[in-house]
Amino acid sequence: MSVKDILSQMKIAVVDDHDLIREGMNAVLMSYGAGHVDKYSTATALISAIDTGLLYDFYIIDLELPDIDGFVLIEKIRARMPEANIIVSTIHDEIWTLRRLLSKNVNAIVYKSGDGREIVFAIEEILQGRRYYCDEVMKTLKMAEDNSAHPSTRELEVLQYIALGKTSREIAAIMFVSDNTVEAHRKALFAKLGAVNVADLIMKAINKGYLKKGI
Repeated sequence: MSVKDILSQMKIAVVDDHDLIREGMNAVLMSYGAGHVDKYSTATALISAIDTGLLYDFYIIDLELPDIDGFVLIEKIRARMPEANIIVSTIHDEIWTLRRLLSKNVNAIVYKSGDGREIVFAIEEILQGRRYYCDEVMKTLKMAEDNSAHPSTRELEVLQYIALGKTSREIAAIMFVSDNTVEAHRKALFAKLGAVNVADLIMKAINKGYLKKGI
């Protein structure tokens, strides 16, 4: 079956607050035979549509939205549809952003500055059961010596609080979990980053892009 035949059967949601980006994405998809593309300028509009029963085969989302952070939107989509195919189209190439996206298991990452046809390439790869990261993303990850032992979303949240100097008890209260749960996340972080103490943990987290400098 050709790409046009496949896309003609797909329902695709594009979420971006810039008109030109939404229309450009729509134009590329339509040129490859997409039969159903819905365009949203806010995350809230998409979530409202999903909650009324409107589901999509692919969700193409931006990270910077006017109402809800793109990472939160990913969580909201996955909470409703754990197996949702999510493609992130972004201008952000910082390693910590890419690390967060990897921890959320997005299906594809493409840059807005790249070839618009990469959206179609990403869809093709996902349909083959693979993930798609554009060449520039792969270069950035390789330079950062990427590996598969990524901290989970919750571990990254704990890491942020550790970097802010919070104790395990304080973190547990903030996250509404037990002290033991926080300690388990701390141990996992130390193991995954190969750290020997908190200072070493923070330094390695910065070097690997899990934390921003000067947090």
